[in-house]
Amino acid sequence: MLDINLFQAGKGGNPDLIRESQRRRGADPKVVDEVIELYQEWTKVKFDLDEVSRTLNANQKEIGKKMKAKEDASELLAKKKELDSKKKELMEVEQAKDKALRAKVNGVGNIVHDSVPVSSTEDDNEVIRTHFVGGVEPQHQPKLRSHHEVLYLLGGYDQERGAKVAGHRGYFLTGAGVDLNLALINYGLQFLGKKGYTKIQTPFFMRREIMAKTAQLSQYDEELYKVTGEGEDKYLIATSEQPISAFHSGEWFDQPSEQLPVKYAGYSTCFRKEAGAHGKDTWGIFRVHQFEKIEQFVLTEPEKSWEMFDEMITTSEEFFKSLGISYRVVAIVSSALNDAAAKKYDLEAWFPHQGEYKELVSCSNCTDYQSRNLEIRCGTKKMGDREKKYVHCLNSTLCATERALCCLVENYQTPDGLKIPAPLVPFMGGVDFIPFVKDSVPKSMRQ
Repeated sequence: MLDINLFQAGKGGNPDLIRESQRRRGADPKVVDEVIELYQEWTKVKFDLDEVSRTLNANQKEIGKKMKAKEDASELLAKKKELDSKKKELMEVEQAKDKALRAKVNGVGNIVHDSVPVSSTEDDNEVIRTHFVGGVEPQHQPKLRSHHEVLYLLGGYDQERGAKVAGHRGYFLTGAGVDLNLALINYGLQFLGKKGYTKIQTPFFMRREIMAKTAQLSQYDEELYKVTGEGEDKYLIATSEQPISAFHSGEWFDQPSEQLPVKYAGYSTCFRKEAGAHGKDTWGIFRVHQFEKIEQFVLTEPEKSWEMFDEMITTSEEFFKSLGISYRVVAIVSSALNDAAAKKYDLEAWFPHQGEYKELVSCSNCTDYQSRNLEIRCGTKKMGDREKKYVHCLNSTLCATERALCCLVENYQTPDGLKIPAPLVPFMGGVDFIPFVKDSVPKSMRQ
């Protein structure tokens, strides 16, 4: 969430900055005025509550004096009863006003960075740079097989039985599919480990109270699966970013120059409803409800987060360069940013059969938007400081392995099977080629 003081011009804030950011997101800037109004209502009730508390304290002291002097305190005790009732009433109103205020602030997105392209359509995503294997721009090759056909011929997955067991977008990885997926996982973890990241395997579900501090409201309907069992309900994670972001909740890095950055290589299975993706990427395992992912998650000092943003997308680029994949990096337009992100880059890899770039990586700087909700602070508050100082949180996919697997098999197919990219060979037991084990693709699977 944003700092509530940012909405208050009288407290050094800049409400016009938020209004402009909302316009860039394609959201209603009037929410800023609604927040200001709710804040004023809350401060009035808080003032009244504080006044009653002060009067109650003074009354309590007078009662003490009367009691000590063994004088009649009945009038003061009656007044205390009246003040206690008034305080309880005001506390309930204050809590309700505070809850309404925070709920409204939570619905306002992070401040969009000035470098983000402003547009209402993702057609205007800006290409930042490209990488072509061998320096040659890749071409559409429709005669090659689609990724799902290659994986089928390798005996690598079973979508029909997956759908029978798990429903739409369900699948089984089998044989070579399992080997390749595990190879990507292990290579990805080793890749980040060599860059100083701490490996972390997360829980697959989270308490609602904690999820609410790191996921935006729209994700509950479009992404998150609810798990009901004994005790409180929980939510399956859509990315390891969610539990990792809460890993240090309520903590304080009081020596940030020595303690930060903290860099995690998250590994987890992820679960997504994909409710907003009906009809998209229905072939194969590119867009599925369950997948594995290696995630970069970093906490930094506020002054160093943009430098880290560049470093993290570069790390993801190096990973796909090492696998011999052509790609482009694009800046996502303002209207397509999720609430937490101030800026986002996607890495889109080339799929030769389809003749298009498809997203494999998302890299976001969420600045202090998540850490404020999770109370992850840094530094020491000095005299004259108007506000607390929070760490900046950044996340970037390194490798969503099922998606990356689709890209690899489409790019590395041969007429007889699949050539294994050199970095994966050690994780494949030295195997550098997998022959097809099936003769043809059923008509129902042909694209």
